[in-house]
Parts: sequence; structure tokens; C-alpha cells
Amino acid sequence: MVAADGGPLRLDIRTAQRAGEKRPAVVICHGFKGFKSWGFFPKLAERLAVAGFTAISFNFSGSGVGEGEEFDEPDRWAHQTPTADLGDLATVCDYAVAEGSGWLGVVGHSRGGGLAALQAGRDPRVKALVTWAAIDHFVRWEDEAIARWRREGKIDVVNSRTGQVLTILRDALDDIDANRNALDIMAAAARITAPWLIVHGTADAVVPVAVAHQLAAQSRSVRTDLFLPEGADHTFGIRHPWVASTVEFDAVQDSTVRHFASHLQ
Repeated sequence: MVAADGGPLRLDIRTAQRAGEKRPAVVICHGFKGFKSWGFFPKLAERLAVAGFTAISFNFSGSGVGEGEEFDEPDRWAHQTPTADLGDLATVCDYAVAEGSGWLGVVGHSRGGGLAALQAGRDPRVKALVTWAAIDHFVRWEDEAIARWRREGKIDVVNSRTGQVLTILRDALDDIDANRNALDIMAAAARITAPWLIVHGTADAVVPVAVAHQLAAQSRSVRTDLFLPEGADHTFGIRHPWVASTVEFDAVQDSTVRHFASHLQ
């Protein structure tokens, strides 16, 4: 499958679907510095498959991660853009429907949550949405850093897990400048009519929990539910590589599966 940047679009599919059978599909979107095999994503995919869904996780073309779990595609990372991410997500949704899924759900974490909201706001095939610690906008740097990024044409991001320095070029900034309306997450939230579960830890230091309340206030869905795990951080206590679950993540996973089970049938 071809990604928005012309390179490979890598998917993992977990399902118990039999030949000729139709099952609801759930597309899983990782966040910034994430990838399909990060921490809790395989666990969520496995849980969804056991619960009767076809779970599709994938690496955005700008994730910088190839076949494994290393940031070994620095050029793709450098040229990442939110518009390319949306193109990748649309391709995966198209694939899920073409493969016979009659019901489509999307779940995303952090930046992936913002992208999932954008997709749900423009794609009537999305019948259920779950966002975990979703962002409300894409440029999450201080003004001084953004000005330097524009001036120098690049900005460096450190992978705290590995210490690797990853460079993003101006493509992302230029894309956001040129496509502000299409990338407006709050405006997309006001177009969402599918049942939406908004999950956000109250101790999230990366994306404030206030964002969850703002998204919920914007939603047009008659079924918008907030789940705010008390004391949970941005990843609900989960790190990569996976070691063990947490009480917070167990609750998040349970609520997510229940939401899809209630609305994708």
C-alpha cells in the first residue's frame, strides 16, 4: 500500500474474521513520536480483535519508523505534514471499507486523536470515534521555537527513550499555514455526529485535560461521553517497551472496547 509521501504504508491487521464474514473495523492512529508497535497499541489491537473487530494499526508515513521499532526513516520524518497524515488515514479507511467492513470506527492517541477527529468530521463512514489525550492544534511549540524553526528551516526533536535527535523541516509549518481550515481540529469537532468517547487523564502534562472539555463542548454528536481517569498521565502510565498494564490503562481500554461494541453493529 502506498502512503501519502509515495513510500510504503505499513499496516498490522488483527482479526478473527472468517472468509465471507463481515466484521466492524477499527483503525488505530498513533501520535507524535509514536508508531503502530509502541507500548499499548498492540495490546489494544489484540483486545479489539478478541472482542469481534478487525483492528488495523499502521505507521503514518511521517512517523520515521520502518518495519521495526526504530526511527530508521529520518527523511520521511523530516518531511512529515499533518495533511500527509490525513491522506494516510483516509487510505487506511478506504482499505477497511474495500475489504468488506460495513461499520468503521477510529481511535487515536494524542496527535493521532486530533487526526481521528478530523477524519470523523469529514467522513460519514466513521460510525464511532474514540480519542485518547487528543490535541486541539498541531503546532505545539513555544513562539520562540516556532520563529527559529521558520528562520532556520528546521527544528530538532529528541526521542527521550533513545536519545536520538530527529530533525523536522519546514514542510509541516508550511502545510499548516496553507491548510488551516482543513486542519482545524476544533472546527472538525463541531462537525462530528458519530458517537464520540473522549478520554483524557487528569494529570496529563503534555496535553492539558481542559482540551478534552473544549472538544466535548464543540461536538455535535448527541452521544459525546467524557472519561477522565483520575491521576492518569498522557499515556495512562504505559511506557515503551511494554512491561505491564496499569489500572488506568485497563479502564481506558475497557471503556474504548465498550464504546465500539455499543455503536459498531
